[in-house]
Amino acid sequence: MPTAVLTDRERTAVQAYLRLLHTVRAAFDGPPGSRRPPVVPPSVLAEAEQALRDAGLSGNEEEFFRLLQNWCPAEP
Repeated sequence: MPTAVLTDRERTAVQAYLRLLHTVRAAFDGPPGSRRPPVVPPSVLAEAEQALRDAGLSGNEEEFFRLLQNWCPAEP
């Protein structure tokens, strides 16, 4: 159970990152053998970057991934 309480900006950054991650994963989904390049809409990437800046996490990957791990712990 997560113990850290995220600020609104930290939560927004984590959620934007997860949307970006899901967008990239969806780009890789497809029939076996298909070679579709991953396409991420610029707006999705811009949203994630802006959310990281707003939360003061831009350039601080260690802190950001700690927050992400607390928000979405890996399943056993």
